[in-house]
This record gives sequence, C-alpha cells and structure tokens, in this order.
Amino acid sequence: MKEYELKAYEEIEEWKYKLLKKSGILNRLSKKAQSKVNNLIPEKAHQILTDSIKNMVKATLVGSNLTTRKNQFLRLTLEEKDEKLAEKLSAYKKTAIVEGAGTGAGGFLLGLADFPLLLTIKMKFLFEAASIYGFDTNEYEERLFLLHVFKLAFSSDEKRKETLQIVEEWEKRKDEIVEMDWREFQQEYRDYIDFVKMLQLVPGIGAAVGAYANNNLMEHLGETAKNAYHIRILKTAPKLD
Repeated sequence: MKEYELKAYEEIEEWKYKLLKKSGILNRLSKKAQSKVNNLIPEKAHQILTDSIKNMVKATLVGSNLTTRKNQFLRLTLEEKDEKLAEKLSAYKKTAIVEGAGTGAGGFLLGLADFPLLLTIKMKFLFEAASIYGFDTNEYEERLFLLHVFKLAFSSDEKRKETLQIVEEWEKRKDEIVEMDWREFQQEYRDYIDFVKMLQLVPGIGAAVGAYANNNLMEHLGETAKNAYHIRILKTAPKLD
C-alpha cells in the first residue's frame, strides 16, 4: 500500500474519533428541545413534511444524476482524486456562501427559501464526490449510499454512530437496505441545522450568519464524503504484509 493510502487510513481514524465525540451541551440541549417540539407536532403534519422533503430530495437526485459527468476520474490515484474533490468543494462552498448571504439578507421569506436551495447544493456536491471516487450514481445502491453519507454528516450523536456502522459495512449491508427512512432523514437534518439557520432569519445579521453557516455546513459535508468514500476504497486496496 502506498504512503498516501496509509496516511488516509490515519485520517479516517482521526475523523471517526472527532465524528463520534459527544456533542457540546448547547447542541444536546437544543436536540432535546427540538425532540419535545417534534412530539407536539401532529402526525399528519409530520407526514406532510416527510413527503415534501422526500419528493424534494428525490427530484434533486434525478437532476443531479443527469448533470453529473460519469467515469471522468477513473485513472486518477487516490491523492489526485482528493485534489479534485477539494477543487469541487471550494466551488460549491462559494456557491453556498453566496446563496446563504443572499437569502439571509432578504429577511424571513427568503430565509425560508434557503432550505431547499442549500439542500440542492449539498446533494449536487455529493454526486460530484461519488463520480470523482469512481462510483456510478446510475446505480440505485450508490444513490442510497450517497443519502447515508448525507445523513452521517447531519445527524444527532446516536444516529451518527448507527449510520457510520452502515457506511463502514456497506458492501455487506447494502442489500438489506431497500429504502431510506425518510421520516428519520428529514427530522435529523432539520434538527441538526435548525439552531444556526434560525439566526439567519434575524434582520441585520442574517446575511453574515447565512454565509458563515453555509460555508461550515459544506466544509463538514466535504470532510464526511471524503472519508466515507475513502473507507470504501481502502477496504478493497491491497494490504502490506
């Protein structure tokens, strides 16, 4: 195994340690409060929201798959693929920053529009990441894996542990997972981003908060995608004796 691949192994372990660290007290209190609020919301409202996000994500998946060029990085080394990912992430972060600043400066109504716009940017980036690392998103199982990468990035402590295990054992478990749990998917994502994104609706600071938050969320997603695909690639890499 090459030196770069060995370095990637070390980075995965460091990333997993950071990922599985217990959230800060503010985040834990926020999650508890959000869980209580979710329990008060009528089931019909939950179902409407779940269906809306499910349809929104599925539409984004179809569009992103059609516009992503396939098989263009197959001959690159892992290091070269990581460099390509860094370039793509930089471009998508710039788009997310502009979008966050624009919707944040626009007040309440435009602030609400940030949710589907940022979701689309994140999903499109994940399709690019899959393509860079040589995975064909025409295949249903690869789109399902992509959704688990998204969920791994934006979930509570408990769900992160569960999702990381699925990602690490994907080749063994992919046939067992026929559909995403959309209720859990949307609720975990909303709870993850609600606290910081609510500040984006505040007049006067919305633009700055929107730009900062979107930059950090994309950076976090980029790191998660890189390590998730590294896990899959390195599992099949030849080992040194």
